[in-house]
Amino acid sequence: MSGKIHLCRAYDLRDGAKAPGAHLLVDRIWPRGVAKEDLDLDDWLKDIAPSDDLRKWFDHDPDKWDEFQKRYRAELDDASDAVEEALKWVRKGAVTLIYGAKDDEHNQAVVLRDYLGEKRDA
Repeated sequence: MSGKIHLCRAYDLRDGAKAPGAHLLVDRIWPRGVAKEDLDLDDWLKDIAPSDDLRKWFDHDPDKWDEFQKRYRAELDDASDAVEEALKWVRKGAVTLIYGAKDDEHNQAVVLRDYLGEKRDA
């Protein structure tokens, strides 16, 4: 049975928010100012995060959002092992993709949630 894919900022978890299912950090770098024990992670999927070059190019600029999505999806298409690892979690049940970005609408976890949902349902 496949589960629902939720999103949550790392800082919200640190501040006591609850998140359903397995907790998967999907950033390449650890969220600044968050202690490891505050996240109660099931896995840290560093290899599924955008490349350093893409992350730096995007720089959380909403004007680059459409192009970022295209480029990140292309990276995900080339990262089959990392995608399969994430899908294993999704197939077990609900997951929460945890990210550090301030912008809740324009970040890699949003793209990844949609991408994994498409792969799960294919």
